[in-house]
Amino acid sequence: MQLSIELKCESSQEWLDCVMGDFDTFLQDHADCERKASSMAMSFVAKYPDRKAIIPELIETALEELEHFRDVYALIIKRGGNLQHNIPKDPYIEQMLKFCRSDVMNRFMDRLLLASLFETRGAERFKMIWERLEEGSDEKKFFHQLWASEAKHAHIFVKMALEYFPEKDVYHRLEAFSEEEARIIQNLPIRAALH
Repeated sequence: MQLSIELKCESSQEWLDCVMGDFDTFLQDHADCERKASSMAMSFVAKYPDRKAIIPELIETALEELEHFRDVYALIIKRGGNLQHNIPKDPYIEQMLKFCRSDVMNRFMDRLLLASLFETRGAERFKMIWERLEEGSDEKKFFHQLWASEAKHAHIFVKMALEYFPEKDVYHRLEAFSEEEARIIQNLPIRAALH
């Protein structure tokens, strides 16, 4: 059973150069993303309390994302920064959400698969950053851990979808989402942000 699929396009070197050239801005966005990821996992628990097969993993995922936020926050403080007061809208997330269906069951599937794609793209980008960071630095160790964790989360959300939907439907929809995600990521302005 395949729990995730390959991204349809790779992130660009231009994106990586932008992030590395404005790393403190990237860390601010990264902290925001970790807060939102933790909230997203718990929102599944709130919206679908009857989905008992996935609630333990959702809680565990929310806790892990909160730990990531704690660690990014510590890195921001270490570098002399502070958290932003407001979390700006993420154009990548906003565009991907428009692709979700609106009826209750299909929206449940779509949100799980979206979460998988968000985590898959995050893993790819954290790996790129990890490869570029200085050997032996605290940042390099941290981004290696993040890369592994995000890849695991990507698989978890596909596995959750397979608990409630036929495999054929899940993979068909995941393929469609992946194509849309590639189109969006290739057309977004380059900025020092995770997406």
